[in-house]
Formats: sequence, structure tokens, C-alpha cells
Amino acid sequence: MNAMTETANPEIAKTILAGGIQTNYHDVGSGAPVLLIHGSGPGVSAWANWRLVIPELARKMRVVSPDMVGFGFSERPANVSYNMDTWVNQAIGLLDALEIEQADLVGNSFGGALALALTIRHPKRVRRLVLMGSVGVPFVITPGLDAVWGYTPSFAEMRRLLDIFAFNRALVSDELAQLRYEASIRPGFQESFAAMFPAPRQRWVDAMASREDDIRALPHETLVIHGRDDQVIPLSTSTTLAQLISRSQLHVFGRCGHWTQIEHTARFVRLVADFFAEPEQGS
Repeated sequence: MNAMTETANPEIAKTILAGGIQTNYHDVGSGAPVLLIHGSGPGVSAWANWRLVIPELARKMRVVSPDMVGFGFSERPANVSYNMDTWVNQAIGLLDALEIEQADLVGNSFGGALALALTIRHPKRVRRLVLMGSVGVPFVITPGLDAVWGYTPSFAEMRRLLDIFAFNRALVSDELAQLRYEASIRPGFQESFAAMFPAPRQRWVDAMASREDDIRALPHETLVIHGRDDQVIPLSTSTTLAQLISRSQLHVFGRCGHWTQIEHTARFVRLVADFFAEPEQGS
């Protein structure tokens, strides 16, 4: 009786062929386009990651947020290779299919590594870049990230992971843990998730890192955001990115874990919206 049908599920929105992948994506609002790219937690989808942010940014912008292949409700082809080439091609394919010549990018965690790689490979398709709790530079894998990528489905395990994600434990209820656990065991979800990040997992951190010279060469204005108390991705990744990218600014949220967009939604939205609205600065 409480089972949510697909038609009633807010995680399922529109479908389009993007880079050869039937891609589930949200497309809300009007104006300058922004592409939101989710992280890589178990059971994640674009909606689960950005549900609080999408309606707020959509007041001023056209917000597009896809489920990257292997996550959410996009197609999971049997022969797909889960790597940066595939994900970048899917993201560019989505922009092409929607006839978006240039967009602002917001990438969270894994999505930050993807946004960074996309910007390096296709610099003219990106206007401004936001990297939040981002992967994309080398670091020693944290126990928190190893636990996230090593998730095996159970309610207790999901409850433990949510405690790692959030600084504010008040956000982590049994109800939320149950919802995310149920999301993680939908058909195909755990199979693709387990295939992406098998142990030893340090190699997947390394595989998502962009070359330092390529990062230094980025001309884009970039906003780097991190939670000071993040147990999943170390704050040092964002300080490194801010040092490497010449036209960058760094904002660190205190009393915040890996869920900046959830733990500090209003401040996050204001920060990002103001950054996108600022006049172009001189180089």
C-alpha cells in the first residue's frame, strides 16, 4: 500500500538518449542553464541528491539534473564501462540532445570529478564551475569513502553511512535510512553500484583524478565548496583545487559534513546563485 509506483516517484522525470544511454533527467525552470551532477552514494539519484536545491535554483535558472549511468533510473546497458569517458560522453550527449551550447556546472563529490573532467575536455561547453566536496585530485581514500563505496545492503549499514555523511545527526532519522536502504535495493541498483567500486578502492579515487597541469590550465571562474567536518572527502581536496585553479574562490561550511546542499541548503543556494549571477571578472 505504501509502495511508490514509478509514475508517482519524484525521482523519475524525463527520458532522453544521451551519449547512447537512455537517461532519466530533471529539467525545471527557465533562463541560463545549469547542470547539476550527483554524487556516488548507494541508492543515489539526481532527485535524492538535489531535491532541496532544484526548486530554489529553478526560480532563476533552467536546472538540468541527470541520473548518470549506473545510478538512479537511467538505463544500465549490460556492456557499459563505468569510467570517466562514459560519464563525460553521457553528460555532453545530454547537453547536445537538449541543444544547450554552454552551461554552468555544479558537481557533488563523484559529480565534482566528472564536472572537472568535462570542463577540461570540453572547456567551451562550460561557463562557470562549482565543485562541492569534490573528488578530482589525488588523496588517500578515507575510511568514510571506503565504507560508502563498499556498502552492502542492509538497514543497519545504511544508517551507519548516513551518520558518516551528515554532521547534524538530527537529519539522520530511521525513516530516512529506511527510504535510502529501499532505494539501494531497487532492481539493478546494487548490482551496478558493486560493479563500479570493487576493492581495493584507492584505484577508483586515482582514476577520477584529473592531471594537475590540466586543472591549472582551466580559465573558468570556479567556486569550490566543502564541509569542514566532511568524513567522506577530505577538506584538503578542496584547498588543493582552490590553489590549482587560478580564478577560484573557496567557501568552507563549518559544522557541516559531506551534505552541504542538505545541511545548509539556503546558504548553499544563495552562494551558488550569487556566484552564477556575478558579472564576468577580468582575467
